[in-house]
Amino acid sequence: MKICNKEKADLLLIAGDLFHRQPLLRELKEVSYLFGTLEHTQVVLIAGNHDYLKRESYYRSFEWPEHVHMILGGEISCVEIPKLSLAVYGLSYHAREIRDSRYDHAVPKKRQRYEILLAHGGDEKHIPLTLGKLAALGYDYVALGHIHRPWCEEGKNIAYSGALEPIDKNDTGEHGYILGEITEDGCKHRFIPCAVRKYVHLTVTVKKTTTGHALKERIREEIEKQGIQNIYKIVIEGMRDPDILFDTANMDTYGNIIDLTDGTKPAYDFKKLLMKNRNDLLGRYIESLADYDEDSIEYLALCEGVQALMETRRG
Repeated sequence: MKICNKEKADLLLIAGDLFHRQPLLRELKEVSYLFGTLEHTQVVLIAGNHDYLKRESYYRSFEWPEHVHMILGGEISCVEIPKLSLAVYGLSYHAREIRDSRYDHAVPKKRQRYEILLAHGGDEKHIPLTLGKLAALGYDYVALGHIHRPWCEEGKNIAYSGALEPIDKNDTGEHGYILGEITEDGCKHRFIPCAVRKYVHLTVTVKKTTTGHALKERIREEIEKQGIQNIYKIVIEGMRDPDILFDTANMDTYGNIIDLTDGTKPAYDFKKLLMKNRNDLLGRYIESLADYDEDSIEYLALCEGVQALMETRRG
């Protein structure tokens, strides 16, 4: 965030969960060094539900550089930066969960020309909040944390920056930070993608003619198309040749598939199976469901049932 007044300067806002767990003392020292390299930037941060202030938390006694301000209280308080005509309000988590709404009535006290709220939460276990209520409190800007996916809308004074990098395999989409500017004309902000890589969920559909080598080539091409720097969760679907078994452990060409699930079904020749098994259980089962369309639930039940009966025979 850039504050534009006679002391025009940059502001780094961290709305909780700087760490995804309790920080070690050596980790705080490393981060403090990095903050110290920001010679023309004021830093304000709070603790979120992951790096909350336990009784023995190193946050409580850590000495930050002069331009780094941490709001340690469990109730709304503020840090004033007079040379920027700025007051930043917020609170830190003192427990993993806070179920009451603590921001709904956190009205700014008009202590400085510009006033910002740092808020961490957004679900029933972590300070429930209503975006409309927060936006109407009267702050020049509300910086939100906790939700990993970024969210911001043009013309609104409130935004989730999300995580700078994706945290787990279900944390898909773009990641980055919010770049904003506050002037006498108001607040403008936009999302800046900066993540080195993304988690991508990919579905690959096979046909009866698809072999294991062909599937591996398809997966490789899709990964090259979407970026080999990314990390993939892949589901294979469709109807395969019953004689083909895909070797899912041998599909990872670039070493960036974190999860590969084979959800394919064998495409049996039901007419041929019926002719061979007309007088047994398998044949009677096929005959009872043979007239349904391929996109029906009954046809899916036919496929599942035949597969189960065939596997029983092999056993």
